[in-house]
Amino acid sequence: MTDGTTGRYAGVRAAVIGTGLIGGSVLLRLAEVGLDVVGWDPDPATRERAQLRGVVAPATVEQAVAGRDVVFLCGPLPTLAHTLARVAELTAPGCVLTDVGSTKVKVAEAADRLGLADRFVPGHPMAGAESAGLTAASPTLLTGAAWVLCPAPGTATVAFRWLTGLLVEVFAARVVPMSAPAHDSAAALASHVPHLLAGALAGATQRASLRDAVLTLAAGSFSDGTRVAGTPAERTANMLLGNRDRVLHELDEVRAFLDGLAAALRADDAPALVARYAEARAARCALADRRFTGETREFPVDGDSAAEVAWLRGLGDVGGHLTGCQVDSGAVSYTARLPVAD
Repeated sequence: MTDGTTGRYAGVRAAVIGTGLIGGSVLLRLAEVGLDVVGWDPDPATRERAQLRGVVAPATVEQAVAGRDVVFLCGPLPTLAHTLARVAELTAPGCVLTDVGSTKVKVAEAADRLGLADRFVPGHPMAGAESAGLTAASPTLLTGAAWVLCPAPGTATVAFRWLTGLLVEVFAARVVPMSAPAHDSAAALASHVPHLLAGALAGATQRASLRDAVLTLAAGSFSDGTRVAGTPAERTANMLLGNRDRVLHELDEVRAFLDGLAAALRADDAPALVARYAEARAARCALADRRFTGETREFPVDGDSAAEVAWLRGLGDVGGHLTGCQVDSGAVSYTARLPVAD
């Protein structure tokens, strides 16, 4: 990936609606590579900061999305359905729409109700920081990120292919294709429950009689374990409520494992503690030492997209990702990476 886009995306006109941490980082990267991009935010001060960073930031949504080829919806989760409907009315039928929200089922359902499934591709880049706002945004924040996209059969597959290529070229994204329900289930344990655990640890520390002593002694384990507790509270609440049932289910699974650890500790059962921590360590080591193998698949451009979407979703379900998507007159070719079994 280099600054300055080439190939089929060089002339793309993009808009980013909502320029907080993630939206701002999308905006800054698109501008950095030379795309014609504008950003809009409901906060005038944020629009002014965008202009100070050299990005066009018009006063209205109408001005921002006029004549655009792709629009990234990056506002708060509770506003996405309304924003999607409004932007769809203001853009041409060929304009690809996507979002960056941390839950996917509700916005995908909204797109279906609005009749926008043919050009709206639910998305979620797996990156972030405890800071918020455009001042914390960076053009490199999303570089190399696992970026979930939710493909659907029919004409929606065309938008998915196009957007996959854009994200790979501009962000060096590892595009993870998943269904919206599969994303929300996986994200519950990968992202949402960790926010609950971080909040619980940091909250208990805040209430502790020796709080200041705890903070003095806190090293990497405490710092790493509570990092996301610094995320703005409203943003975290929106995320958890937006995926409530799946988060509560996965929290029960985490609680069961924690109860097993506590039971072994109460029983002074060292072998049981060692066994459970060995199991936990296996997941942590797998995260750091994952190995992948390559795969290439082709599908007819105008064929039955159900087989294509089934393969794509299956790739994401087993932990794989896309590194490329090329479309010619007769076929679409995907390059993918799949994890090697332990």
